[in-house]
Amino acid sequence: MSTHTKSKARPTPEIIVPEKLYFRIGEVSRLCRLPAYVLRFWETEFPQLKPVKSSTGQRMYRRKDVEAVLRIKKLLYEEGFTIAGARQQLRFDVKTEKNQFPVPFPAHSSTELKRIRHGLQEILGMLSARR
Repeated sequence: MSTHTKSKARPTPEIIVPEKLYFRIGEVSRLCRLPAYVLRFWETEFPQLKPVKSSTGQRMYRRKDVEAVLRIKKLLYEEGFTIAGARQQLRFDVKTEKNQFPVPFPAHSSTELKRIRHGLQEILGMLSARR
């Protein structure tokens, strides 16, 4: 008997966040398919979600805020987390990101490196001959 239960919610299709510096709450609401009141509520529940306010008091979400909204939505609606559980998972995600090290280059044998170097030298020779 499995202790893992599948969520009944269907996974949402991948949302592509446009390359913009700031998004108004209405844009985030449409993009993430969430009511604005949910976004405002989540701001009180998730410290990771901190949109800046414009001089007119308009909430301005940065790209990282929109990505956080999408992650929160996935945790709550698809993975079945409670708000407290999602908050804890986001904290864990941040710790995990900070502890990750860059993946080193794959190890190549010296003969393979010599072959690659020779090929690059041939290309360089071809390019120099074109001048």
